[in-house]
Amino acid sequence: MGAYDEDEHERREMKATAVDADFDDERTLYHGSVSYETGESAEDLLKQFKEIKSD
Repeated sequence: MGAYDEDEHERREMKATAVDADFDDERTLYHGSVSYETGESAEDLLKQFKEIKSD
């Protein structure tokens, strides 16, 4: 192991505790809609899940 370097230790400590706030803090806005069709009822889906789980 190398010799203890106090300056290096302090440099790493400062780097580890520094907060990087240099980024875009604005929220991204999305416009549009989402739609989906399942075609199956909740009971059908539960039945299918139970069949898969029992395999």
